[in-house]
Amino acid sequence: MKNISRHIQPFAAAIALGSASMASAALQVHQLGSDNTLVRITGDNERLLIIPVQESMPDAKIEVLVDGKVEDTFYVRLADSNIDYTVPFDLAPYLAKGEVLLNIVSEVDRTHSRSASEFICWDEMKTAGNFDSSNTEKYRPAFHHTPLYGWMNDPNGMFYKDGRWHLYYQRNPYGSKWQNMTWGHSSTADLVNWEHHDDALRPDGLGSIFSGSSVVDKNNTAGFGNDAVVAIYTSAGKSQIQSLAYSHDNGSTFTKFKGNPIIPNQREARDPNMFWHEPSQQWIMVLADALEQQMQIYTSPDLKDWTYQSSFGKGYGSQFGVWECPDLMEIEVEGTKQKKWVLVCNINPGGPFGGSATQYFVGDFDGKKFTTKTPSHVAKWMDYGKDHYATVSWSNAPEGRHTVIGWMSNWDYANEVPTMQFRSANTLPRDLGLFKDADGEYYLSVRPSAEVETLRGEESTFPAANVGAEAISYKLPAANDGICEIVIDYSAKNCKDLEFTLSNEKGEKVVMKFDVEKCEFSMDRTASGLTNFSRKFPAVTTAPTHNKKAQGTLRIFIDRCSVEAFDGNGRFAMTNLVFPENPYTDLIVSAQGGRAKLNNVTIYSLNATN
Repeated sequence: MKNISRHIQPFAAAIALGSASMASAALQVHQLGSDNTLVRITGDNERLLIIPVQESMPDAKIEVLVDGKVEDTFYVRLADSNIDYTVPFDLAPYLAKGEVLLNIVSEVDRTHSRSASEFICWDEMKTAGNFDSSNTEKYRPAFHHTPLYGWMNDPNGMFYKDGRWHLYYQRNPYGSKWQNMTWGHSSTADLVNWEHHDDALRPDGLGSIFSGSSVVDKNNTAGFGNDAVVAIYTSAGKSQIQSLAYSHDNGSTFTKFKGNPIIPNQREARDPNMFWHEPSQQWIMVLADALEQQMQIYTSPDLKDWTYQSSFGKGYGSQFGVWECPDLMEIEVEGTKQKKWVLVCNINPGGPFGGSATQYFVGDFDGKKFTTKTPSHVAKWMDYGKDHYATVSWSNAPEGRHTVIGWMSNWDYANEVPTMQFRSANTLPRDLGLFKDADGEYYLSVRPSAEVETLRGEESTFPAANVGAEAISYKLPAANDGICEIVIDYSAKNCKDLEFTLSNEKGEKVVMKFDVEKCEFSMDRTASGLTNFSRKFPAVTTAPTHNKKAQGTLRIFIDRCSVEAFDGNGRFAMTNLVFPENPYTDLIVSAQGGRAKLNNVTIYSLNATN
């Protein structure tokens, strides 16, 4: 696998990685009171301010003043008594304009120091010419996309153009908990090896940069030029409104539209997702009417002037929590020439096993209105794990593909998982299809994108075997902390349960099981490793298999902190985080209530990309 360039955002060109050296401090710290501190930047030789962070602290508000004028505001959990890690702030854009002063207001209470003047951060805050973002975390995934450091949640603004898949994502550049929402940016030529770029969209006077989407405006409908990339996103200040930005360099940099906001909503609405609708020759936007549990549909000739047309969702599917991160796409039904429309709706809470999840509806769309014949009480889920959320597709994908990626976490515990240098990864990229089941309903098929197979390294194939109550054990690869892909062709029609257990020498385990009678697949992570960081983390998740024959192929992907299971025909997907204290070393297979046949077991070591 090729080496991935590892840059620091938002100042990629200035960073030299692998070095921890720092210049002598060029700071003057003035304590004005128990909660107010001024930091004067006295030199311009070093462009980075290295800020110590303590995650148990409340956010401090930092205003960046240039010649007395507030140029920027951000929030950091400044270290009081302990430094968990540091984050960089790029001073260069401000130093170029004049004298820089930081006006810092810290929240002080009896659980911490009585005065901000006692904080350890003032002694350890320094300027530097570089920042070391190399990985120091045991649970950082080996082959899933992650931010270099800091917090990440929803994927945003994804598009394909000129041979590259662009992924933007909700990001906090100044800590590993949610705050300072910014669009981070990575891209890839193969959906596997990711290159990190500068942050693409940063907060402004209209608010933080929440989720949205991007399109390639091939015919210059917006007036920004042929093939301009146009992004529409939610500006989240006191209210949530929709704003536009455009790019002439394939999404590396964006210019915010002077006419923002383009949709000044009267109530909480967010996460615009748009696409070109060829039959009606107009742009379509789906906007989450978050608290009303519905999606709004708008139309536009030019991506700037939008007309409300209809809403869908009242009383349909899961009505708990808020509706977010929509998507709408037309997909051909497998084995037919028929096409149906799929409306994706991410919700939190309200998932089948608590917290966040991705539901969808299958129906028809006429350019103005989405309808479905599925009974209103039926909820369909794209993934039946606990850790699959905010899933949306790449626009302009090649060959008519519907390729999606999700946030691999859950709002039940996302801020508390046992990592600190970074928090959260994306799921594997997946391609969607549509099939009609025996019940007459249409369901999404979900398969790992074909590019994922390029991760495969050494292959171990085992002969066919019959299995019963006496288990068969297979060794997992030791390379890269045991990360691997397991492919099992099975027949379970002559048993009650077929069970697959991942385990290590500490007795930590993940138990996956086919219940033949119920036509269900389950995953139990209650004893998977570290689980006590949240009472909502231990879980058993269950998926319908849509397979009454009880035979087929199971694919399991194991990374350092995740297990993703897929039916070989895409009939179910299940994504769960796990935090074993030691890597899993064994796959143990057994059957209850009869015998099952393993027609083939193949285990691939996977090459690390992080």
